[in-house]
Amino acid sequence: MPQCGAEIQPEAPCADKVGQPARFPRGTTHPTGAVETLPVLSYIQPKPKPQDLRMPRYERRPEAIAALTPEQYHVTQENGTERPWTGAYNSNKRPGIYVDIVSGEPLFASCDKYESGCGWPSFTRPLIPDHVVEKSDQSHGMARVEVRSRHGDSHLGHVFTDGPRDRGGLRYCINSNALRFIAREDMEAEGYGAWLDQIEG
Repeated sequence: MPQCGAEIQPEAPCADKVGQPARFPRGTTHPTGAVETLPVLSYIQPKPKPQDLRMPRYERRPEAIAALTPEQYHVTQENGTERPWTGAYNSNKRPGIYVDIVSGEPLFASCDKYESGCGWPSFTRPLIPDHVVEKSDQSHGMARVEVRSRHGDSHLGHVFTDGPRDRGGLRYCINSNALRFIAREDMEAEGYGAWLDQIEG
């Protein structure tokens, strides 16, 4: 059974496809020419759609942080981890998107969510790769890759390489307390209509 504290093991690079993960082990050369020095997992950012250029500005707002519950604050601002099987979205199967609890930036889609058995919501990829920042995490005696929201700078969870092979091989292990779920039927009204065509009906 996969655990969110599992150590990442180096693997061979995955195929480079638009919107798909590319794995570059420590010390190897990235296609841009830069040498990868951290065990991070990079994405090739898809070209934005015209409507994406008109998206609202997402940012870290003090009032949003002040409105967090103690558990949400602990997870997002203090790099905490909710207890497994306790998150509100662990078993959520409704179609929609998951956005950052602080900034509102879109992070994950229901069509990329799957049951990993680890006790936290798991996704195979981000909805918008640029909104998910990867950082090396050496805490608690483990080598992991932390994921944070770009604009909200919220701690989201970690990404591991034990996900479904036929869907890229990654498992984004995310805390429910870092997310807000927006159901498909509410996306247009809440300003996320641009992503409706990426959500199953």
